[in-house]
Parts: sequence; C-alpha cells; structure tokens
Amino acid sequence: MSDLDRERGPKFRRRAEARPDEVLDAALALFIEKGFAATRVEDIAARAGLSKGAVYLYFPSKEAILEGLVKRAVVPIADTALGVLETYAGDPRLVISSVLKMVAGRLSDPRMVAIPRLLIREMIHFPQFAQMYRREVLDRVLPAVERLLQNGIEEGYLRPVDPHLTVRSIIGPIVLHMLMAEIFAITPPGGLEIGRLIDNHLTILFDGLSAPKSDRRFMAT
Repeated sequence: MSDLDRERGPKFRRRAEARPDEVLDAALALFIEKGFAATRVEDIAARAGLSKGAVYLYFPSKEAILEGLVKRAVVPIADTALGVLETYAGDPRLVISSVLKMVAGRLSDPRMVAIPRLLIREMIHFPQFAQMYRREVLDRVLPAVERLLQNGIEEGYLRPVDPHLTVRSIIGPIVLHMLMAEIFAITPPGGLEIGRLIDNHLTILFDGLSAPKSDRRFMAT
C-alpha cells in the first residue's frame, strides 16, 4: 500500500478495491446492450464513471474484461461443483441433482444468466472466448463428472453406460435450451424457466440412467 493510499484513508481504499467490479458491471451492461464488438473501452469507462486509463489499470484489454466477467460469475460455480464432485461418495444421482439445481438457482439471477448468453453470442466471432471457457470450466469439471459416473456404474447405482458420452446427455439439454432461446428466440411460455427445465430433465435422465435393480426411492425433484 502506498503512502498516498494511507493518507487518503480506508474510504478511498474501499473505493479503489470496488473499481474492478464497477468496470465489470459497466462492461456487462454494455455488452448486453451493444454487443462485445461494438462496445469500446471508453464506453465502459464512461459507464463506470472512470477514465479510460483507469480501466486499463485493472484490465489490459477489452478481452481481459470479458475474461474477468467469466471468472467472476462462472468460475466460482465451477469451483463449487468441482468441490462437491471430487469429494462425494455414494449414489451419483444425488450429487448430479444437487449440482444441476445449484446451476439453476444461479442462472435464475439475470446478472448470472447474462454471461452464458453473452458467450453464446460472441463465441462465433471470437473463438478465443470458447477456449477460455473450456480452460476455466469444462476441462476442470467434465473429467470429475466422468469419474463420478464411472464410480456409480461400478457400485451398481447406474447402468453400464459410457461415462464420456453420458456427460453430454447430462449437460446437453441445458446447452440446447440456452441455444434455442438465444439463437432462435424459442422459449417456454413462462420465459427461460431453467429450474423447471432441470427438474424435468432430471426425471427423464434418471429413469434412463438408473440401474434396473437400484433403489427407486430417490426422486429427481
């Protein structure tokens, strides 16, 4: 901490610590309104009430700002899911249900669901964003789900399915749901309804995935 910061006191330091989030909040609003390509760093600075130079103190590029949005919103969800997946032992249907419902809860927040929406829109034009999302989320979480499924098969909870392909069956309906909404503007009558989609998906998934002689007392919803 500099002498100047000490002289200005804790209120100034709190303000400085909040600035990265202020930049990210302003950027998210503009990316949604105008798109990533059409948004300039000076637009973000103006929305955040900062100078362009101040923005660059925290984020060296517009791409770094988007990466910061993903890390702030999505990576904590991945970290939480990974912690559950790597420490769980027992019926994998329980943890799959828990993790997917956690995702549904987070995506019910408009600020949270705006991130995957933004990435869906921009990944075609900016493939580096897809690579960043894969590195920060998919490459970490998917192998843990595969191990969970393999353990469930070995312990007799699940049918002898291919864990690698079954991961796609677990996340596929959610991805397609988002794509249909964002690309084709096709949504259920009540809106995105991600929670209801996941409840419905779990019922269908577990009826197909459960081993024939497993305990059927577990309910997806």
